[in-house]
Amino acid sequence: MRWQHVTVLVLLLALLAVPGSAAGVKYLYGNPDLSATIAGTNEFAPGAETGLSVIISNSGLNTHKIVGSTLVTPDDLPNTAKLVTVALKGGDAPFTVKTDPQFLSDIMGGASRTATFNVKVSDSAEPGKYVLPLEVTYTYMQEAEDLGDTLRYNYQTRTDTLPLTVQVTPDLRIEVQDVRSESLNVGTEGYVYLTLKNAGHDTANKAIAKVARNGASPLIPTDSSAYIGTFGPGETVDVKFKVSVANSAEPQSYPLDVAITYENYEGSTVTSRPATIGLPVGGKIAFEVVSPKAVLNPGGQSVLEVVYRNTGAATVYNAQARISAVDPFTSSDDTAYLGDLAPGQTATARFEVSVDAEGTEKDYGIDSEIRYRDELDNSKISDTLKVQVALVERSGAFFTNPIFILVVLAVIIGAGYYIFVYRKKR
Repeated sequence: MRWQHVTVLVLLLALLAVPGSAAGVKYLYGNPDLSATIAGTNEFAPGAETGLSVIISNSGLNTHKIVGSTLVTPDDLPNTAKLVTVALKGGDAPFTVKTDPQFLSDIMGGASRTATFNVKVSDSAEPGKYVLPLEVTYTYMQEAEDLGDTLRYNYQTRTDTLPLTVQVTPDLRIEVQDVRSESLNVGTEGYVYLTLKNAGHDTANKAIAKVARNGASPLIPTDSSAYIGTFGPGETVDVKFKVSVANSAEPQSYPLDVAITYENYEGSTVTSRPATIGLPVGGKIAFEVVSPKAVLNPGGQSVLEVVYRNTGAATVYNAQARISAVDPFTSSDDTAYLGDLAPGQTATARFEVSVDAEGTEKDYGIDSEIRYRDELDNSKISDTLKVQVALVERSGAFFTNPIFILVVLAVIIGAGYYIFVYRKKR
């Protein structure tokens, strides 16, 4: 035998002796083993609406494997959960699930997937632990039957219900039982009186009631805090706040938020969910001039009488009227006291006015305003009012003209002198 033939024979025997290069694998035992946990906190307050993230893990193992040159390796492993769909249920818990079932695809052994559900806790939920059932539906390969060159898969569909433990924490929930307002008018300040109830399950320590502006509401708190102290479940408390109303408001109801900041059962400082109340706002305090057009004459001094009426919705106190005299008018006494004016009530102001003798005869508008005190003793100034004045030449002015008077006096003196001399000659 030639040596080159021996070398070829050795190589052929070596190739036949190498196993596994084309060997197949078969798993005898194994199946998915799914579990679920909540990502993050599992504590929720009554009334909370949040995204609940759930991690679904597959810890299934393939415990026995056969390797053989005649075996065909299946495409799927028996511990793989295929076509996984998860659905979170409310069960007997005071939770409402707002998300439909979710498809997560396949979860292999040792892997996990995350699903997020939008849940809402009932406002009246009692504190305590609850279980939310998570239904997980999946398909897995139960058996791969070897038919020589062919594998026939036997798949099974299964639904597991996995428990998720959640906890509802005690909280303070505000219930507004009574709302009253005092002197709340457009452009002024007023008081708001509230009766609050702790409708929750937590005892609030160092509780402080607060009111806050709701968005762009014209109600703006100026004294927004009231100390309560200890505020237990079911207790009620009366609080008082001072609120201002913007000048741009209209006589109607507007929203205002109220909440309570307190120390909870864990000693942490928290703030309750705000409650929104509606407050009626009265009309703006306003005035008008109701006296007829005043008639003044050029030259000398006159008394300008002006009648003002309170056309607003609230009483004003210590009201004073003031005019701003301009050419041809001047005044050394431009302020008049009106006193207290209830809605619809009138008062007369008298101003001493001097009129320039060279003033043009026409109608004038003299600016006027009223300074007053509101119900809370705040100093306010009204919008500008117009006092209508007509400047008219005095009737018979020719006979009161100084030149005419001098001429008449001269004539009288001359006549008297003539009569005196004439009688003396006789």
